[in-house]
Amino acid sequence: MQLNSNPLLQEMQALSEQLSTATRTNEIDPPSVLPNMTQSVQNTAGSDFEQLLTQAIGKVNSLQSNGSQMSNKLDSGDPSVTLTDTVIAREKASVAFEATIQVRNKLVDAYKEIMSMPV
Repeated sequence: MQLNSNPLLQEMQALSEQLSTATRTNEIDPPSVLPNMTQSVQNTAGSDFEQLLTQAIGKVNSLQSNGSQMSNKLDSGDPSVTLTDTVIAREKASVAFEATIQVRNKLVDAYKEIMSMPV
């Protein structure tokens, strides 16, 4: 099976080319198309792990509360909220939560491995 003959891959490449062309010609504003796709990482020199973990969990919490608020607004018939925006907000929250679960699992595995090491 060749990846070049995959129609989904070809469509994704075409969309990527259209996006980069539109961005170069200023037809679209990239932040509106790709909001928060890349997040700036604060300088972590001198930060302790607890602060970083608390900050990450706070971000996940805010994504989840934003998704819940948008769902409630959509349910109540608020015309300023669209179904698409609500689904995207909920998916962002879901992905962030799943990533947090994976980080937790890795931390627990690392802790177990460290505790099982002979001294």
